[in-house]
Amino acid sequence: MKSLLLTLLLFSSFLEAQSPLIPSTKPLILTHVTIIDVTGSPAKPDMNVVIRNHRIAAIVRSSSVVPPGDSEVVDATGKFLIPGLWDMHVHTGRKDIFLPLYIANGVTGVRDMGGDIEDPSGELSSLSGRYVQLSLWRQAIEEGSLIGPRLVIAGFLIDGFKWPGNIAATNAEEGRQAVDVLKKTGADFVKVKSFLSKDTFIAIAAESRHQHMVLAGHVPDAVRVADASDAGQKSIEHLTGIAVGCSAIERQLIDEKAQAFAARDRARYASVELRAKETFDATTARVLFSRFVTNGTWQVPTLVELRRNALGDVTTNPGQSLPEDKPLWVYLPASLRDWWNKNRTATAPSGGRELFSSELSLTQKMHESGVLFLAGTDTPNPSILPGFALHDELKLLVSVGFSPMEAIQAATLNPARYLGREKDMGTIDTGKLADLILLDANPLDDISNTQKIRAVIVDGRYLNRETLDAMLAGVQSAAR
Repeated sequence: MKSLLLTLLLFSSFLEAQSPLIPSTKPLILTHVTIIDVTGSPAKPDMNVVIRNHRIAAIVRSSSVVPPGDSEVVDATGKFLIPGLWDMHVHTGRKDIFLPLYIANGVTGVRDMGGDIEDPSGELSSLSGRYVQLSLWRQAIEEGSLIGPRLVIAGFLIDGFKWPGNIAATNAEEGRQAVDVLKKTGADFVKVKSFLSKDTFIAIAAESRHQHMVLAGHVPDAVRVADASDAGQKSIEHLTGIAVGCSAIERQLIDEKAQAFAARDRARYASVELRAKETFDATTARVLFSRFVTNGTWQVPTLVELRRNALGDVTTNPGQSLPEDKPLWVYLPASLRDWWNKNRTATAPSGGRELFSSELSLTQKMHESGVLFLAGTDTPNPSILPGFALHDELKLLVSVGFSPMEAIQAATLNPARYLGREKDMGTIDTGKLADLILLDANPLDDISNTQKIRAVIVDGRYLNRETLDAMLAGVQSAAR
């Protein structure tokens, strides 16, 4: 722990000594565009949007005359403008693969959840190296010398035993020390995993509050999900702990999970979630969801990942390896393709369909209860392609009762609220950062229209369809 702290503190000092050189961008005017500002207000047709110095300088009716001066003018007649999307649960890998895939899909911000990832280049080969490299990429993006999404970075993860990508905390004191290291090295938040003891988790939560750091991640198996919410965990990933927390025999199931883990009995461990489904109690669930609302506990269900875990790869290409000419798979480097193939399953695991149905139902019930949601994917797990997967997540949210507006808000307005950056981003308004997507069709009519991207505006920089296609071609070349 001490050597990691020294490495990261030296790096933090290096970053602080740098002088960001933010280049000016040519003013941009979008004319005759329909604005979907995602506040919930109706779409605003036939508007002009003026972008200057990385921000939205003005929004006026197209009948108003806007002197072009030296501006770049884009006729956006028949197009729809929405804020740039955020994927709030990713594990970013190779710069030449991930960053352009995010941007080409309109993902202008990501919350990187840390950990060990597929990285054949060796750029991110250690915990400290991964954090350092992502921080350097973030600095280059902010300076304008690298095109990529805005990055919110976890640093290392905290879990109950050592595995690639985390720091082990086996008691309360080690938990407090881990939070202290993350604070001193400038990590944006604390992420916890599933196998922390209850005492260690409570200590981490208390130290996070003391250090004024956001706590996010899995609800540890040993912790009641209601207690995690009360302790200040701001977001819960993958619905961890939710099904058990809605069960009439919650404490019994927590004990059974602990026994199964101690015995390394995977089948018994997995069966606990199905038993939770069978013992669902509506009153218990209502009380829990009300607690989430009161505490401001956000959910990041990553339904695309839950679907893959529950159903295997039967929805993509059952029983076969990923072919070279399969659409989208052409963006995978060989090492990631091999890893995906190695972890593919041709048939749905036993009970998988019932499990995923239950997870969809829980998401729907929480949404109906007013629980707060963020869109995230857990890319690059098998069959979850960076950038592309976020649009699949939005479709799944709509499938469980989110309106298209609410689904888009889960990737725009809600991330801004969660991150405390509503003044800068999340909606389309004067003064906000110019991270925007120009669409060929209205996403409020059909959520699939978020994929009909005509251009992406990144920090005020206009990337037309030809530029985006060239970026995708570059990824395909790098993958080969």
